[in-house]
Amino acid sequence: MSKRPYIYYSEMNSPIGILTIGSSSLGICFIYFGSIKRTCSNIETWLKKRFVNAELVEDGEKLATAIQQLDEYFKGERTDFDLPLDLIGTKFQTLVWNKVKDVAYGTTKSYKQIAAEIGSPKAVRAIGGANNQNPIPIIIPCHRVIGSNGSMVGYGGGLDKKEFLLRHEGAIQKIS
Repeated sequence: MSKRPYIYYSEMNSPIGILTIGSSSLGICFIYFGSIKRTCSNIETWLKKRFVNAELVEDGEKLATAIQQLDEYFKGERTDFDLPLDLIGTKFQTLVWNKVKDVAYGTTKSYKQIAAEIGSPKAVRAIGGANNQNPIPIIIPCHRVIGSNGSMVGYGGGLDKKEFLLRHEGAIQKIS
């Protein structure tokens, strides 16, 4: 099991609902859509699946900078994040997440483009799978990854949240 004795968490209100944010001693490791009460069992399952043996501890102070940056993002004052991240995933997933992290604010890329950029042009479905497992949405902007034809394709928080985030960034005007 991975040694992260504590995962600190806190909640914040946002225009897309309550977000539960978690951080290890290394950095932000998850953002869940919903309150800790609603998401706690999902978080615990996620940690166990990744062999992370840690105790969840509420600590808003440890997450103050992340909450501030997310708040600035939602207010339109921030277009990128300057936070340490603790990416807990497979080698392939972390490769994809690091590539998705580079998709600029207000722009989109297709799953096909991401696949080509990591040197695996036929891995479009695998890119979708890795994106689906992204533990740090918004900060790792998987909402900016869309279908090759420009269509909205799946989002862990729901397509309504994906559409909101893309509209918020000016990447889309309206979903047809």
